[in-house]
Amino acid sequence: MIIARTVGTVTLSRWHPALGGATLRCVAPVTRIEDIATLPLGGETIVAWDLCGCGLGDLVAVAEGPEAAQPFAPQIKPLDASIVAILDEVRLD
Repeated sequence: MIIARTVGTVTLSRWHPALGGATLRCVAPVTRIEDIATLPLGGETIVAWDLCGCGLGDLVAVAEGPEAAQPFAPQIKPLDASIVAILDEVRLD
């Protein structure tokens, strides 16, 4: 699981039937804790299924790989990343 910030929305003109009704967001991973308060622009971007209804600029937790599709079991969804939480605060002690 990674921490990322939503930077955009994806709109599809054609999609796999299993993705009907999906909200897809572009998220930029936060790679350094010093950058957690800034909106990262450029760099790596991941397209993730939005399970939480997040908005632009929200700090989110993203599950990748097989865990991303786990909430949909036993249905099979062709995805590799999903937003599983909106983070209100990140604190390192």
